[in-house]
Amino acid sequence: MYLCLLHSFCKNTNMSARLRSHVRGRMVLCVVGRQLWSCGAWARLLQRQNRACVHSSIHDFNQEEIREKLQGFLGGSIDLLQQESGVAVLTINNPSFMNALSGSMMVDLEEKVTQLERWTEGKGLIVVGAAGTFCSGSDLNAVRAISNPQDGMKMCMFMHNTLTRLHRLPLISVALVEGRALGGGAELTTACDFRLVASSSVIQFVHKHMGLIPGWGGAARLMGLVDGVLQAEDGGRTPLQAAEEWLSRYTKGAAPVIQAVKKVVLSGRELPLSEALRTEKDVFGILWGGPANLQALAARAKHK
Repeated sequence: MYLCLLHSFCKNTNMSARLRSHVRGRMVLCVVGRQLWSCGAWARLLQRQNRACVHSSIHDFNQEEIREKLQGFLGGSIDLLQQESGVAVLTINNPSFMNALSGSMMVDLEEKVTQLERWTEGKGLIVVGAAGTFCSGSDLNAVRAISNPQDGMKMCMFMHNTLTRLHRLPLISVALVEGRALGGGAELTTACDFRLVASSSVIQFVHKHMGLIPGWGGAARLMGLVDGVLQAEDGGRTPLQAAEEWLSRYTKGAAPVIQAVKKVVLSGRELPLSEALRTEKDVFGILWGGPANLQALAARAKHK
């Protein structure tokens, strides 16, 4: 089995991306990478940026109103497993509908993001679909029921907030794509720091076929992806096991340090330089002379 780190994702003008790997007799995982961002554990300083929503009441957006409406469209679940290793697995579970997100699943996803924001021991996150399919976007039953422009915009704003918060989690995140990631499912992959794509899997922005554009933030995030390739051998494990091992290279070390790395990189990407430098100074001050720093100094870790 091979693991390919592909930082090139989609620069296609029609917003359609297909990532396929054809290798006889082997599974191939492709990683579409991007720069890392966000942090957590230390309350006010670190949560201030993470939990900030893109849309709020000042934008005439009532979060609870759309939550209540979405809750009426049942089906599937978002399952969260938080492991002692500090790596969580978030599973999109609606296999009867290719893991399409029902309204209640959108709300469930938002609640799981809140749970992860509060996970002080977390370092990494793998987002995966159940039963060999990643996600086919939003459930068409819910889409038809909220097809008026006002409700459509509210659903768009709700998912903007949720996926922006997912993107800003203080965890290094990986979307493990098996099978298809279509429409909103393709957008969901862009809210993670990396994408691991199994052989013959597809990530595709199909919105234009529905007479739409991406509405969950995928178009805006897509433009930040960059290029690069890495290969590494694997020993016949499941895609999830391979993803966990791949992610482990980024999550070695103390949780506060891993979270801090992501926060300062996110700040550098999203904030003006002067604000990013102030954030870096604040986070650096928290870590300097802290337990992980003192332990590394005592062990002369820099020279190992």
